[in-house]
Amino acid sequence: MASIQFTIENKVGLIKLNRPEVFNSFNKGMALALQRVLDDCEKNSDVRAIYISGEGKAFCAGQDLQEVTDPNGPELNSIVKDHYNPIIERIRTIEKPIVSAVNGVAAGAGANIALACDICIASENASFIQAFSKIGLIPDSGGTFFLPRLIGLQRATALMMLGDKVSANDAERIGMIYKVYSADSFTAESVRLAEKLAQMPTKGLGLTKRALNQSMTNDLSGQLAVEEALQTMAGSSFDYNEGVTAFLEKRKPEFKGE
Repeated sequence: MASIQFTIENKVGLIKLNRPEVFNSFNKGMALALQRVLDDCEKNSDVRAIYISGEGKAFCAGQDLQEVTDPNGPELNSIVKDHYNPIIERIRTIEKPIVSAVNGVAAGAGANIALACDICIASENASFIQAFSKIGLIPDSGGTFFLPRLIGLQRATALMMLGDKVSANDAERIGMIYKVYSADSFTAESVRLAEKLAQMPTKGLGLTKRALNQSMTNDLSGQLAVEEALQTMAGSSFDYNEGVTAFLEKRKPEFKGE
């Protein structure tokens, strides 16, 4: 059974973490498979948005500890450097919108992969746990970078040190995620959101993502210069010309992501 399921529907690359018997926890094979699928999504012009969810009851429980304790398994530093860091780097640098659809528990690296995506949405049954402190580790997979920026240093510190479980509704309330959907409608609504993004001017969305990435470290003057340069690029795109023309002609635009 493939640890990653992948299909393309309506211009969306649908990725499903598929180790439900261990709550979709990562081993080396699954981490490398996700890296390859993300690379395929980046290169494939038929994919204009990416959707990541989990099979079964969980989104992702983080690292498979059976692999960590296996004498023949990868070392911990290799797991971070070779498995998780490349996933986070791909999520942030692929200039296509990426939606994480958290269908159940997202713990450890699973939570931080979800939060690194452009838009994180959740089922009402989902929860988020910075579980690292429970086994004496620190948050990885970009957690110490993204979570304080999402919810503030004080809350992020408490969640990381205490390892408290955060319900989907509380995650939305404190600004950790974008939106919560009912369990019954979650799959349909979350896929619909990804499909909406895929029909939008994704060239501009990708440049927006680039600007947001650079805003993490720029001062105001530096960011204004980034906006100037990227706006010029967006203004030369097919999608911009199509959007303006469609507005003037009072019709629905047909964007191509170009």
